[in-house]
Amino acid sequence: MKDIELILFDLGGVLIDIDYQATENAFIQLGTVDFQEKYTQFQQNQLFDLFETGQISAQHFINKLLDATRKGTSPNEVVHAWNAMILSFSEKKVQLILELAKKQRIALLSNTNELHMVEVKREWAKMSQVPFESLFEKVFLSHEIKQRKPHPETFVWVCEQLQVTPSTVLFIDDSPQHISGAQEAGLQTFYYQKDAGFYALFS
Repeated sequence: MKDIELILFDLGGVLIDIDYQATENAFIQLGTVDFQEKYTQFQQNQLFDLFETGQISAQHFINKLLDATRKGTSPNEVVHAWNAMILSFSEKKVQLILELAKKQRIALLSNTNELHMVEVKREWAKMSQVPFESLFEKVFLSHEIKQRKPHPETFVWVCEQLQVTPSTVLFIDDSPQHISGAQEAGLQTFYYQKDAGFYALFS
């Protein structure tokens, strides 16, 4: 890796810990039977994609999930279950980002949604008084930019917004599909796997 002008970070699974099983468990507690089957149905009818690209409202999304829970479940309970997968920022990651922001161009590109981002910012605020998004040159959230990884054109567009040549960008993500999309767009990449080699990138 050489001539890095900007580091483009993924969010969930790289900067903040996530646990999909926690959300599955939370919905089971709310009476969702055959969670995996329901999850597959929602994937097939693009509910998650539509929410992640800002094409449906949070209220519409919550109502769809409510239909999969027992009668009497509240919207707040659904939001809590949906956000259960968002865990916390490690102290080491927080310090890394705070230090990098002082000396390195960094940006963020995440497939996410407005409900998860509320939780992410809440978790960050527990660790630092510096506003999370202020640390990055630009923050690209799928529900705001109406685009998602791993489409190569998303990476090309992001580089255009940042006014950088793709080959001078290091993209860090924990998804092989997203890494492939970035490579197709000409970015340098680092496949994140449980911190292995991660901190050495910045030493």
